Amino acid sequence: MIEVKDVRKAFGTQEVLKGISVLFEAGKNNLIIGKSGSGKTVLLKCIVGLLTPTDGHIFFDGKDYVAMGMNDKNEIRRELGMLFQGGALFDSLTVEENVRFPLDMFTKMPMSEKKDRVNEVLKRVNLVNANAKYPSQLSGGMQKRTGIARAIVMNPKYLFCDEPNSGLDPQTSIVIDELIMEITEEYQITTITNTHDMNSVITNGDKIIFLHEGSKHWEGDKVSLFESDNKELIDFIFASDFLKEARDARHDRLISKLSK
Repeated sequence: MIEVKDVRKAFGTQEVLKGISVLFEAGKNNLIIGKSGSGKTVLLKCIVGLLTPTDGHIFFDGKDYVAMGMNDKNEIRRELGMLFQGGALFDSLTVEENVRFPLDMFTKMPMSEKKDRVNEVLKRVNLVNANAKYPSQLSGGMQKRTGIARAIVMNPKYLFCDEPNSGLDPQTSIVIDELIMEITEEYQITTITNTHDMNSVITNGDKIIFLHEGSKHWEGDKVSLFESDNKELIDFIFASDFLKEARDARHDRLISKLSK
């Protein structure tokens, strides 16, 4: 469980986050949505420690991450898994070496155990026999699955995904969404995903927060999302013609599907 409490972040005189408070639950897909410039990426970076909040607190299972010393922060960081927007794979390393990288950095496991663990997570993301391939030999979807394997190789308690479907076709995006959802439930991970992809929201939106101009404007799940009367949220989620048609048709069938 991760609790964000009155987090603010300013760059000079520009306040990007304006007192965000939210509880992200374990075993659920927690999504941060909003327009570009709403503060999604800055909030995610504050939570994982890439940025330090100007004010406020971030608790990992009750431990105040902002107030911790470096040694304690490093202990938390070992429990974090991160799927980066661009994949962030090392071009000169094979799939196996990319996935093994966190184990090499943070553990003293024997090489045989590392290889066993790498093979285990590669199997979990349906990349059996891809060990010797290089990123340039992989499709976009395979690169994302390699990134997921690397993110979970250390058995993290917390998984962060930054625009996981960026650059992917719709069918591959669905595969990645389903994989993240399965892993979250299977390992009871606290997963936080930063996205503007409404298909991801419909698929994975157990807990959703909507940011607008640096403030939290709405919080709920994927069903109540479509029943909200929040103007800024409505403008965001019904931006596409498809969703406008669904709304105009009273979206009964869509809500029924989401409720199952």
